[in-house]
Amino acid sequence: MAVVSWKEILLLTGLVVGCYWNSLSCGFVFDDVSAILDNKDLRPATPLCNLFLNDFWGTPMAEERSHKSYRPLTVLTFRLNYLFSELSAASYHLLNVVLHAIVCVLFLRVCRLFLDKTSSLVAALLFAVHPIHTEAVTGVVGRAELLSSIFLLAAFLAYTKSTGADHSIVWTPIALTVVLVAAATLCKEQGITVVGICCVHEVFVAQGFTLPMLLDTLRHVLQGKGGFPYALLQTLLKLIVLVISTLLLVIIRVQVIQSQLPVFTRFDNPAAVSSTPTRQMTFNYLLPVNAWLLLNPSELCCDWTMGTIPLVESLLDLRNLATLAFYSVLGLLSYHSLRYKHSSAKTVIMALSLIVLPFIPASNLFFPVGFVVAERVLYVPSMGFCVLVAHGFRVVSHRGRLQKISWLVIGVLLTTHAVKTFCRNLDWQSEYTLFTSALKVNKNNAKLWNNVGHALENQNNYAKALQYFLQATRVQPDDIGAHMNVGRTYKNLNKSREAEEAYLVAKSLMPQVIPGKKYATRVAPNHLNVYINLANLIRANESRLEEADQLYRQAISMRPDFKQAYISRGELLLKMNKLTEARDAYLRALELDRSNADLWYNLAIVNIEMKDPSGALKNFNHALELNPRHKLALFNSALLMQESGEPKLWPEANRRFLAYVEEEPDDANGYFNLGMLAMDANENAAAERWMRKAIGLQAGFRSALFNLALLYSQSRREGDALPVLDELLRHHPEHVKGLILKGDILMNHQKDTRGAKACFQRILRADPSNVQGKHNLCVVYFEEHDLPRAERCLEETLALAPQEEYVRRHLSIVRGKMAAMSAAGQPLALTGETGEETAERASEEGPGEEGRGADVVTGGAEEEKNVRKSSAERREGVDQSEPLGGGGAEGRTRGKSTKQIKDIEQKRAAALRRLEEIERLLSSD
Repeated sequence: MAVVSWKEILLLTGLVVGCYWNSLSCGFVFDDVSAILDNKDLRPATPLCNLFLNDFWGTPMAEERSHKSYRPLTVLTFRLNYLFSELSAASYHLLNVVLHAIVCVLFLRVCRLFLDKTSSLVAALLFAVHPIHTEAVTGVVGRAELLSSIFLLAAFLAYTKSTGADHSIVWTPIALTVVLVAAATLCKEQGITVVGICCVHEVFVAQGFTLPMLLDTLRHVLQGKGGFPYALLQTLLKLIVLVISTLLLVIIRVQVIQSQLPVFTRFDNPAAVSSTPTRQMTFNYLLPVNAWLLLNPSELCCDWTMGTIPLVESLLDLRNLATLAFYSVLGLLSYHSLRYKHSSAKTVIMALSLIVLPFIPASNLFFPVGFVVAERVLYVPSMGFCVLVAHGFRVVSHRGRLQKISWLVIGVLLTTHAVKTFCRNLDWQSEYTLFTSALKVNKNNAKLWNNVGHALENQNNYAKALQYFLQATRVQPDDIGAHMNVGRTYKNLNKSREAEEAYLVAKSLMPQVIPGKKYATRVAPNHLNVYINLANLIRANESRLEEADQLYRQAISMRPDFKQAYISRGELLLKMNKLTEARDAYLRALELDRSNADLWYNLAIVNIEMKDPSGALKNFNHALELNPRHKLALFNSALLMQESGEPKLWPEANRRFLAYVEEEPDDANGYFNLGMLAMDANENAAAERWMRKAIGLQAGFRSALFNLALLYSQSRREGDALPVLDELLRHHPEHVKGLILKGDILMNHQKDTRGAKACFQRILRADPSNVQGKHNLCVVYFEEHDLPRAERCLEETLALAPQEEYVRRHLSIVRGKMAAMSAAGQPLALTGETGEETAERASEEGPGEEGRGADVVTGGAEEEKNVRKSSAERREGVDQSEPLGGGGAEGRTRGKSTKQIKDIEQKRAAALRRLEEIERLLSSD
């Protein structure tokens, strides 16, 4: 075997880079979304063992909705990509290009086994640039083909060294071959077919047998004229070892999928559910279709399902001629290669084995698969095709007159294929470009119209997306998914009536329950989402909540393992205040998927509604163990710790808020709550910094502005507080507590009674029954030495709040003062008590726990409440129900620690003592 030179390696690598460098700018499209973006097995938080328990898409193999594609080594390379670059698409595409270059080099070494140096290089160059490989190389999920091909070629090369110089068996290469076959199979299922290729090579190339020779030997043995030749016995021994190893791999593979084939519908592969002979004629016609893609890759399409290739329903269909021609050519090549012993025959038989054997698992001939035609499964079969082309080139080029023409044809072929590949990569830039390019090739595939609609939907271009979804329903009127897409888009366009009509059409197309027949085997799992989508739509109407619940229960009855139905029903039951049933729904969902952080989070929300904060915190912690970056769990668990009033929990709450703002750096709520924690811990500098950050992100952030002003006021920085209050009142002119705080600062610290009076009057204009605003206005009248008006004001205040004893006492004091002044003959417009003292006294006795020391200000840190929301799982094709409450509100309610309660009580006691002193002074006058 000629060694591959460095020049040839550089030539192949350069050609691959030249054809595929523009693929580095492509994103994640089509199946990449499910395999990469939505696959939790890529995340470091997921245990590595899950890779060997789940399918290629991250679904547990035990679940019926699993695709049963078991490729853990491929997923492992995705995980390594994620480890180094997370979801940067360029790194994934770069590794695919590198792997394709490695395959090309290995393929060149394989070609050297049965082609000369020039023609083997031609085969490798053609393989490097063939446009049919675009899907396997530029599509990230095509890595399964690339990795499987590397191990497949390596296994074949290892096996070719299993015969010693003296024709003895060398077992080490055979053992290595078995290991590499297993690795190839763990990358993609077709890797196991290399065993068949090794068998063909051993019998017809290494041992030089032909089919007539084998038949003659067998006839002589059966007639008793002799035994098997020693060389044949050695060959049989090696093949038996390979076959037994292969059977063990097959048994393990069957055990992994639990002896269940994946569930496919007529939309995935229409011929698979057709009757005889339509099914057989259609599947056989697909063979020349695939051969034509290798011969003429001018019209490539990313999706060949549904109506792309009409069924062959009649023997008179002219397409049967293509099938007949294909089998005729295949038969002639097989006859030539099996009958003769020369090198040309050996080359052809190896080319045919590379074409036929790896394609068998995807051929639909022995068992149905989830597609009609898939370009990426032609990656390995194209090797055999390239060998045939190169062999033909060698034969023709050896004829003098045709030598130049043959070189010209090969040059043109390589150039046109390279250009086509380069241009085809551009189609994979985005989902929109990919699916619109596919529609140019095939307009009879409803799935393509749907996928263009999805791409437009992701751009929030709902009106245009609706046009594509409607066209999908016209192309395939019984496509349940298309009608679901129409309904979802109408909902996004706020056309609820039209959305409901579309969902009802989709629901009417669902297969009816047949007694004794398992429902799930006749419907795609995602089609059951029509019940979820319809229920999510009608539950917006409070009078139809029971109807929505009935739809959720119907979906669950059809599929008891339908996790999303339990999640959505749990949200609805929580909305209906059926807390116990909501909890049971989430617990049932957790039985199906205990590794779902969103479910633990939702259960924590139910715990909060059931007044079980310890249970809520426990479930929040479960969610964070599974996903340490779960933003909602970080925020709401920190909020729960903050509200607990236990200082020992505040450091952890602070850590979680910091983690939250790291995930959501533009969310002002996280910084606001960090500021509130700092205020609780008397860390005023940190509190000011966090509040300023929150206000900078959200202009007019009401709670942040008020609490920053309150912080300044409590820190005796009233001059800094006033500009903040002015900004607060500019955005929220009727903010009562802001007006009270501003009035207090103006009266007690700025001696601006006129400004304070204006603040309190604004409160009363908005709310004439506001007791605190009314009371503080009475204090202003006292400050202005207008005792009769202060008396009338306090009387009105007492009428509004007869239960407030402090108002009654203040009124008594004013009346006593007025009586004393009248007895002394002093005008009632004068007072022996300074306005400042009176204002201080009045302000010290605020209503309830809202009083803050000597201020007449309500406790602003208790202004509003952060409302939590539930997070539903995101599934393609499912409308998400409305969250349980709004997201991140501005303020929050917090519990009081023992220290805080003592501080409040001490302030109240001090205020009462000062009031008693003032009362004694007034009485002595």
